[in-house]
Amino acid sequence: MPHKMLKLSTLAILVAGASQASAAVYDIQQVNENSTLVDQPYPVHSDRALTYVSTGIEPSGSDASCFSTDCTNNAYKVTGQALRGSQGKPLEETVAYNANDQHANDQNSLENYCINNLGYESCEDWAKREFFGIGYTDKQEWEQPGLGGLQKKSAAWVKGYSSNSQGLVDGTPITTFASNPDKYQGTQKDNLGSFNGSAEESIDSSVNGVIGDFVYGITSSALFKNSHGNPRAFDKRGFVNAGGNDVSLDPVAKDVSPLVSNIGQTQANAGVLFNDQLLVVGSSAYSPSFYVEDANGKIYKDGDKLPNANDILNTGTPSLDFSRFETCAKDSSTDLYANWECQFSTFANEAAFWLVDTNGDIKSGSISTGTGTERDGLAVIYRDKEDVSFQASAKSVALNKATNLPVAVGYSTGVVDNDYYAMQAAYFTADNTDLTSWKRTFVPGLPIEPDNREFTYTIANAVNNQSMIVGDAKGNGQKPLRAFIYKIDSNKDAQFLDNLVPNLFFKDSNSHASAVNNHDQVVGWVDTTNGFNVERKHRAFTYIAGNTQGPLASKEAWLLDDLINDGKQGSNANQYRIINATGINDAGVISATALFCDGGYDNTSLNAYCGGGNKVEKYVSVKLVPKNTGATIQPREKQEDEPVKRSGGSLGILALTALGFIGFRRRK
Repeated sequence: MPHKMLKLSTLAILVAGASQASAAVYDIQQVNENSTLVDQPYPVHSDRALTYVSTGIEPSGSDASCFSTDCTNNAYKVTGQALRGSQGKPLEETVAYNANDQHANDQNSLENYCINNLGYESCEDWAKREFFGIGYTDKQEWEQPGLGGLQKKSAAWVKGYSSNSQGLVDGTPITTFASNPDKYQGTQKDNLGSFNGSAEESIDSSVNGVIGDFVYGITSSALFKNSHGNPRAFDKRGFVNAGGNDVSLDPVAKDVSPLVSNIGQTQANAGVLFNDQLLVVGSSAYSPSFYVEDANGKIYKDGDKLPNANDILNTGTPSLDFSRFETCAKDSSTDLYANWECQFSTFANEAAFWLVDTNGDIKSGSISTGTGTERDGLAVIYRDKEDVSFQASAKSVALNKATNLPVAVGYSTGVVDNDYYAMQAAYFTADNTDLTSWKRTFVPGLPIEPDNREFTYTIANAVNNQSMIVGDAKGNGQKPLRAFIYKIDSNKDAQFLDNLVPNLFFKDSNSHASAVNNHDQVVGWVDTTNGFNVERKHRAFTYIAGNTQGPLASKEAWLLDDLINDGKQGSNANQYRIINATGINDAGVISATALFCDGGYDNTSLNAYCGGGNKVEKYVSVKLVPKNTGATIQPREKQEDEPVKRSGGSLGILALTALGFIGFRRRK
C-alpha cells in the first residue's frame, strides 16, 4: 500500500506541474435531471441515483461550426433517457443483444449469451443483474430483487410493473400517445381493459431524436388490467410527437395477422426533414418468429421462445403453454389479451419508414425488399434452424447531398453459404421522392463466412449527407466489437478504426462508432483498459475522417476526456469522465454520457479516484461544445498501473451504451 500511495503522490505532482496556459477544446455542460422516475415508489434502494444517458443531439441546420463561431449559449437539445436499473432486454434493440435466436427471456438464456458472446468469468453475476436488477440480494434474489431487471417485466401479467426507463429531451420527460387510452387503435383494443393505475408509472420509453417541432423515439404500451391479467397492448412501438399530435408508428406490413397488427413491435430510430415532413426510419414486425407456415404448408415453430413460468415467477402457477402460444399466431379469432403467452410473442422484422407531417398524418412503407412471408427471398424462419428468423432495421437516415434523396443505413439478413442467417451492415437507397422503391446493398469488406466466422454480425449505425457510414462488426464468440467507417461509391472496403488509428484503438480493443456529422467527424467509445474475461473500462472518442476541424487534425483520433481537459484539478471539467459519445451535429456539438464526481476527481488523470475511492460516481448526460478561441489539446496523464494492451472477451453493442448494464461502481 505505501508503494501505491507513492505512485499517486508522484502522479499528483506531475499533474500539478502541467502547463496552466492550455485551454480545453470543448466546454462540457451537464444536462438537467428532471426525471419523474424518482417520484415513483422504489421497493429497494430508494436512495440510489438514477442513471442518465444521452441518445443524441439536435441537428444544427445551417448554423456555422462552433470551432469558428462562439456557441457558448447554444440551444441544441440533448435527447436521452433516465434508467433506474438494468434493462435485461434493451428497449433500443430490435432483437435483444442483436442475437438472432431471440432467446433472452430468462436468467439462463442471459447467462448463455454472456458465456458465448462476452466471455466474462462472472457471467452468472452478469445474468443475475440483468434478470433481477441492480442491487439484488445474492441467494435471496426472488425475495429481494434489485432495481429494474427482465424478471419484473416478464412477470407484469401477474405482478404488475413500475417504469424503469423514461425518455427525455434536455432532461425533461416527454409524454407519448401511450399515455392516452384513446390513442390505442388496434383491432382488439376493446379486449385490453383499462389502465392498471397511472399509465406513466408503467411505461418504458426512450427519446431518440428531436427536429424542430418533432420528437421521436420508442415506447412500451402502458400496462392494462382485465379479468385475465395485466396485458400490454405491445412490447414496444415507435412514436412521434408532432406539435400537439402524438402518434403511434404502427407496423407497416399489409394484410398481416392480428397478432402482428396489434402486438407487433416497431422502432423509430432516426429521422430527417424531407419535403417539410419528418422522415423517420426504424424497424417493423411483419411475421411471428416462433410459428409460421410456409407456401407449401410446412409448419416451422420454435418452442424455446416461450419461457417457463417457473423461471419468471419461481412457481409453476400460472403455467405457460406452447399450444396457447401457437394459437396467438395462427387463430385470428383469438383474444390476444386473454392469454399471458401472447405477451411473449417475438417477430421477424423489416427495415421501415414513416413520413409524418405536423398534423400527425402518416404515410408508411417497407425499406426491405420482398413481399408477404419473404424479405429479400428469405423465409421468415430459417428452414434448417428454427430458432432464427429474418431481421432488418434502419438505424440512421440522411439526405444525399447530390440527389437530395434519403439514404438509410442499418442491417439486413443474408444467408451465409446456405449455412446460417446473419445480420449484416447494409445501406438502403431510395429510388424516387415517393419512397416506393428502395435498393439494399451490404457494406463491403465485412465478410461473414461459414468457417472462420471472423464476424457473426455487422451493423451500420449512422450515415451523413456525403454517404459516410459508420458502424460495428462483432467477432465470433469472445472476439471484439470493431468500429468501422465506409464511404458509399468509394470503391473501397469498410475500414476499421483499430487499423486507421492504432495508437488509440489498440489490438483487440472493443470499439463502437455511434454517429457521424456532415464534416465526417465520428464519435463513439473505445476500450481503454486491459483484462481477461471481465467488463472493461471504456471512454468516448472522436475521429476526424474528413478535413481538419478546429485544432483537430484530419485522420487523427482523441479521447474526449483529453479534449475537455484544461489541466486544472478544481475546474468544472475535472468533475467528468466521458463514457460514450452518442451524437454530433454539424456545428460540432456532441451529446455524451459521462461519469460525474461531485466536487471533482482527486487529480486530472484519466482514471483518477473520486474522493479517494470513497465517493460514489453517477451517470449523467452531457453536451460538449467546441471552443472557437485559444483551444489546445492537453492529454490527461495515465496512472502508472494503466495497461496498454489486452485480449479476451468483448462487449455487446449496447452492453455499455445503455449504461444501466454496468452497475454502479466506486472507481472507474
